[in-house]
Amino acid sequence: MNKKEVFKQELEYIKNERIRKSAENLLELVPDYFFKVSASSTGKYHPSFSQGDGGLLRHTKVAVRIGKEVLSLEYTNSLFTSDEKDLLLLSIMFHDTQKLGVPEERYTRFDHPLLAASFIEENKDKTELTKEEIELLKRVISSHMGQWNKSHYSDIELPKPSDKYEFFVHMCDYLSSKKYLDVKFDEDNNVKTR
Repeated sequence: MNKKEVFKQELEYIKNERIRKSAENLLELVPDYFFKVSASSTGKYHPSFSQGDGGLLRHTKVAVRIGKEVLSLEYTNSLFTSDEKDLLLLSIMFHDTQKLGVPEERYTRFDHPLLAASFIEENKDKTELTKEEIELLKRVISSHMGQWNKSHYSDIELPKPSDKYEFFVHMCDYLSSKKYLDVKFDEDNNVKTR
């Protein structure tokens, strides 16, 4: 599977070639299961398009699309620089890439935001990102669960969003998980725009 090709549409949203190339390099290292599994092992917290084969991929693509649309608003030009927008899109692309852990487990790992942040850190040498950019990615990915930062099944307490960057990534993930969404996809799992 050509993982970069699967995310071709989303990679095109990233304007800075250095950041886009970094995303492409990281995509090659994402576990294969990410492209095949459902977004939710129970089906309880995600819309129908996020269920079944490729559901997690489709959930992620919708979250990235939501991010792209909001970042194209005139209002966000005063909130984020062009490079920050690209980094936010990259972080949304990778927020759930370690959802079942490594090696792959049967159920969602509650600490998957921390695992995804660690994935970015462990593979930073395969990117052209600065230390500050890596830190931003780790921070926004770690806090993407928002207020759902505790679990009865884990002693880990995830960080909550505490700034505009963290909140933005959380918001895109949250909106992509709403059951009332009815997003259509083409045969390549790209979000249909018409």
